[in-house]
Amino acid sequence: MAYPIYVLSMSDQSSNQLYGPGRGPVWAPGPRIQPSLKCLKMGTAMPIAFQRITMDTPSDSDAFVFVNNKKLRRGHTTGTCAAAASKAAAEAVVTGRKVEKIRIHTPKGIILDLPVEDMTMSEGRVRCAVRKDGGDDIDATHGTLIYSEVSLIDEGIEIDGGQGVGRVTRKGLDQPVGNAAINRVPRSMIKEALEDVKLATGYGGGFSVMITIPEGEEIAKKTFNPRLGIVGGISVLGTSGIVEPMSETALVNTIKTEMNMRAAEGHKVLLVVPGNYGKEFSDHMPGLDAESAVKCSNFVGEMLDYACELKVDILLVSNLGKIVKVAGGIMNTHSRNADARMEIIAANAAMEGADLCSIQRIMDCISTDDALDVLNEFDLVRPVSERLAERIEFYMNHRTGGAIRTAAVVFSSVYGLLSKTSLADQMIKELEEGA
Repeated sequence: MAYPIYVLSMSDQSSNQLYGPGRGPVWAPGPRIQPSLKCLKMGTAMPIAFQRITMDTPSDSDAFVFVNNKKLRRGHTTGTCAAAASKAAAEAVVTGRKVEKIRIHTPKGIILDLPVEDMTMSEGRVRCAVRKDGGDDIDATHGTLIYSEVSLIDEGIEIDGGQGVGRVTRKGLDQPVGNAAINRVPRSMIKEALEDVKLATGYGGGFSVMITIPEGEEIAKKTFNPRLGIVGGISVLGTSGIVEPMSETALVNTIKTEMNMRAAEGHKVLLVVPGNYGKEFSDHMPGLDAESAVKCSNFVGEMLDYACELKVDILLVSNLGKIVKVAGGIMNTHSRNADARMEIIAANAAMEGADLCSIQRIMDCISTDDALDVLNEFDLVRPVSERLAERIEFYMNHRTGGAIRTAAVVFSSVYGLLSKTSLADQMIKELEEGA
């Protein structure tokens, strides 16, 4: 719901205040004030500026989203927490009054009223926190207090990170090497929030902002940060300001970030693995550095798409249980999206001469290793694996449209190396030479 608010600006006023029906003055978010008409104050001849705006209020419908026919609660990002805590601290240090709740406008367009916690005030300086809420997409940072300490300075808005906020040590990330890992959008949110406070209060100076996360260093051990080259704490993140429950976006963004970093280091060929099995197998392959591998999880298609954007070639090393789906053109290997492992193996086994009984047995298998056991009885492991590699190569090249080179190495935890696509050995050699 939106309530009408009126801004009165008299000749002797130094700042705008909002007045509503039956209400006292409240601070106005200045950038959202719209041009208005001139009118006369009733009973006097003194002209005043009379502006009608609408002040948005949080909507209950914004708090939830339906995912796979389930009603799930949204949360808010560490970036939103940092901006909200900074706004509350800035308002308190300027007005000298404690703030218990703060309103923040997120880039997604959702408005939040967030409780302010643990506020401490001193001369020219205020520190307070807003608690991270992961909604129904709880992660390692859920419930963490994100602190902001705001001090008055002569001009400008300075933003830095202290205890528990990571520092960037490698190229290719959102922030330059040496900066606090407070990403671009949260920095913009903080600046906008503080500009709102300046406009609403008439304060003409600047602010120094220090973001801290007391639990950040411990939480970082549960994240990708150390691997990405962010040390000493967690990142302050968020592009929309809102945590979408069951969202795959965060995972895909992490994959892209890691690919950016490798590309920024000068790598022309990226070693990619779906997860730990691929990494462990790569560790035993001559010429491959498993520590440099990018983990793509189930997002093979998104990984290939982004590789095309970066113009880097891809060597994918995967257990058959994951990559066999790619042999059927399935580019998201999560079982929620598709399975068809046995159907793909059975079809390719039939192409290599497997009889009907064998195909039926494969279709009844639970795991790909069980299916390999069936193929092994008829000496079909190698020919079927090679045929699968051909189909994997076909679909990877189809996805990329020839924009980059792709290759794959397929293995089994029981049978070891199964097959390679045509460019795999060449790309392994290039990686060994430091490509």
